[in-house]
Amino acid sequence: MAQRLTDVADARERIEGYLERSGLAGHNPRVVPLTGDASDRRYFRILTPDAPSIVLALHSAPFDFRSLPFVNVANLLARMPVPIPEVLGHADDLGILALQDLGDVTLQAHLGAASPVEHAALYRQAVALIAELQRRGAELASSEFLPYGIAFDVEKLTWELDFFTKHFLEAYRGVTLPPDQGDALRAEFAVLVRELASEQRVLCHRDYHSRNLMLHEAQLYIIDFQDARLGPDTYDLVSLLRDSYVDLPEQTVNELIAYFLALKAQTGKEREFRERFDVMALQRNLKALGTFGYQTTARRNPVYIQYIPRTLRYVRDNLAHQPRFDRMRDLLAAHVEEFR
Repeated sequence: MAQRLTDVADARERIEGYLERSGLAGHNPRVVPLTGDASDRRYFRILTPDAPSIVLALHSAPFDFRSLPFVNVANLLARMPVPIPEVLGHADDLGILALQDLGDVTLQAHLGAASPVEHAALYRQAVALIAELQRRGAELASSEFLPYGIAFDVEKLTWELDFFTKHFLEAYRGVTLPPDQGDALRAEFAVLVRELASEQRVLCHRDYHSRNLMLHEAQLYIIDFQDARLGPDTYDLVSLLRDSYVDLPEQTVNELIAYFLALKAQTGKEREFRERFDVMALQRNLKALGTFGYQTTARRNPVYIQYIPRTLRYVRDNLAHQPRFDRMRDLLAAHVEEFR
């Protein structure tokens, strides 16, 4: 409790400092905490009676604006251009970034109120943005931008699967893998990782799902893009269509994959693409389970528990129709009953 009070006091002091410097303090601002994400950033909406609201992103430590990954990637995306929040100001010593306020409606939140026609249109818009990220990302490739220097390589993909083992199997489910089973599982993961790491790489958002797409004035905006990197062309589409936060009918998934391939002038390659899509989904969903386990056990944040059953189902169904991963399924099913 004492640490929590210290955190609240620190946030209040930093926000007040930014409001004074920016001249907003004299406009009777109201500060409203917003729901955060799985990072250590905190978000606050600043409401004033005579100006548009803004959002303050409080980082865990001071930063150098010029080298901040969010800013670097924002500069890349702005050149495409794709819709992202505008950066309105910053206070490096306070660890504060001021952003355009896109409201509270994520794609996930909007789907509950959307008609089938609206639902379909929004997802086609989201898929079209992925195609644009890949097309313009190839054209704008430059060492000036951080994403072109990092990738979903063997090391990164392996680290994510080890994260699943440590934080989902061991910490969340309380599994102790015998050494021989641990070695066998790592060997199965290595096959998966080598296949994915060998694919041709495109620009990837890295966390492109329904909670990172905001609906603002009938347009989807992309947020939380600071970890963008190079990876398989299936990566962002998997994040969107095998989303831990949203159920999509399989027919819808198939239609959106076909739409994506049409946008990329690759019609007729559905079967080959779908095979790669499913392999990517297996790695991505296992990684998501690791994140949910970590948030629950290490961060004491239980909000992600509700998304575990859907993600387990994705992995189970995926393993069931990929016989070459039968050994992986057997190893996991011995400890996770949902995979049986």
